[in-house]
Amino acid sequence: MLRPRIIPCLLVHDKGLVKTIRFSDPKYVGDPINAVRIFNEKEVDELIVLDIDATREKREPDYRMIAHLAEECRMPLCYGGGVTTSDQVRKIIGLGVEKVAISAAAINHPHLIAEAAGKVGNQSIVAVLDVKKLLFSGKYEVKINNGTKSTGKSPFEFAKELEQLGAGEIVINSIDNDGIMKGYDHQLVEKICKAIHIPLTVLGGAGSLQDIGQLFQRHGTLGAAAGSLFVFKGIYRAVLINYPNRDEKDTLIRQNIQYLS
Repeated sequence: MLRPRIIPCLLVHDKGLVKTIRFSDPKYVGDPINAVRIFNEKEVDELIVLDIDATREKREPDYRMIAHLAEECRMPLCYGGGVTTSDQVRKIIGLGVEKVAISAAAINHPHLIAEAAGKVGNQSIVAVLDVKKLLFSGKYEVKINNGTKSTGKSPFEFAKELEQLGAGEIVINSIDNDGIMKGYDHQLVEKICKAIHIPLTVLGGAGSLQDIGQLFQRHGTLGAAAGSLFVFKGIYRAVLINYPNRDEKDTLIRQNIQYLS
């Protein structure tokens, strides 16, 4: 049975690590390679690295950076940013990355998911959906280009389509909760859980380990991803790479996932 995962998510901007609030105001938090080395020591379950410049700048992934990250990384690594072709996916996997995240290109060319899965396997293809709740209707919509461009797509229907095309995992990222550190959007999670049958990772809003525990308790076995929680410490958001130790992590999972108790 799939085990719950606790996953740091790192954003790369101008070659450095940053953390955003609602996809804006990036704050520099350090060097990507140094962060990977620290997370190696902390034995994290998995690591997501997203280059938030690549798609906006309409350029290919930074293969040199990806190779350095993969060389240092001692945990499963998921990379996303600027991926638009199945050949790029195959090249990134060839550099030692376990999973490739596809976001805007999945909207513009959905069959890229099928093509990429055919080349590297479904388990290596992750579709990332950046989602915003619309103010007046209360409906959720998928956004692209760092949340700046509307697509008109429902994340729930589109996630089903991506699953059928061959995505091995969905990452659902709440734009509204990004960097706020007040908890996940459980309404969004509940609806996406009902829509798909492949592994789901949730990103956006975690401010404490209790938030992660509540996510597991309410929605079961999935991936709990977070950015701010693992790069900041305290109410003043001092930069400090952190992650629960093995005992803390195991206790958190046992207390909130019944089948593991």
